[in-house]
Amino acid sequence: MNENLAKTDLKNLTQEKLVQFVESLGQPAFRGRQILAWIYRPGITEFEQMTDLAKEFRAILAKTAFMSRFDEVMVERSRDGAVKFAFRLVDGQIIESVMIPEEDRNTLCVSSQVGCAMGCRFCMTGTMGFRRNLSTAEIINQVCAVRDWALAHGQPPLTNIVFMGMGEPLANFDNLLDAISILTEQRGLDFSNRRITVSTCGLVPQMRELGDRTDVNLAVSLHAANDAVRTSMMPINKRYPIAELIETCRTYRQKRRKRIMFEYTLLDGVNDADADAIQLAELLRPVPCKINLLAVNPAGDASVRSPSNERVLAFQKILRDQGYTVFIRTSRGEDISAACGQLAGQGWVDAKVEKKENAVNP
Repeated sequence: MNENLAKTDLKNLTQEKLVQFVESLGQPAFRGRQILAWIYRPGITEFEQMTDLAKEFRAILAKTAFMSRFDEVMVERSRDGAVKFAFRLVDGQIIESVMIPEEDRNTLCVSSQVGCAMGCRFCMTGTMGFRRNLSTAEIINQVCAVRDWALAHGQPPLTNIVFMGMGEPLANFDNLLDAISILTEQRGLDFSNRRITVSTCGLVPQMRELGDRTDVNLAVSLHAANDAVRTSMMPINKRYPIAELIETCRTYRQKRRKRIMFEYTLLDGVNDADADAIQLAELLRPVPCKINLLAVNPAGDASVRSPSNERVLAFQKILRDQGYTVFIRTSRGEDISAACGQLAGQGWVDAKVEKKENAVNP
């Protein structure tokens, strides 16, 4: 039997919850803040390393708590510089994250669930079905593991976090919020809110709550400008159709000058015509926004094809002529199945597994 089953994983706890935990042990609140400042330092794996805590208290922590971390990391490097990480969870499930180095930033694409229940036609993760939500610790440990790997391999530090990996982040709402709290807490991982983006397929009630409770960036996977096409691509549109989604975006609470990012994956002959671009421009008029175009990557549905570069550029031009800021996202990591929509927890058996020193769960 795993002795940690009876202990509290401190990486599941926000600063507020960590304060409550130490108070339950008869300790003053500031001890919780002290511990948080230790947990997320690189190389901290044992309570004995927390030298400003009394020896007796460290012994109590060792009996009641632990600090989880991933002990097996599969690493695959793409020709284009992207790096895919696969992590085996305690129940044997596998999740994936992708690090995308760029000239001015180093972004980590983080997973929030094992599999996904949304069933989007062009996404490989959806073919897994939904298996379970990730705990707060499992979300955070992706960031910690990749940070440590980058440090050990002379890579630039992580600068940006995007919740665009496996799963629908807003369907794991409470654990997502706790993870964001730890990511942005100065004593935690100390990321700026403006460096964190949460992507959603359009869970309207949770979108509203996210805006009320955080100040991170919002990205909305739209992918079509009318209900008929979007429903054929994304079953969630039956529950929250486009009009309701756009109204939620229009009234979304965010800081002045911030804009929602709309993600639009182009499928050949499905949503990439000039008429689609014109309809999209009209649809988004009420919302301060940017648009991110991406030609679809090979995924689960063999009938899904990528449009030509010329078609993507023509689509972009129509939107730009209408006054929109429009980016074309370059697909990264396609040769290792790490591109957008390709994460599915595959290839662990045949791939090289890198084991890191001091990475075994206590």
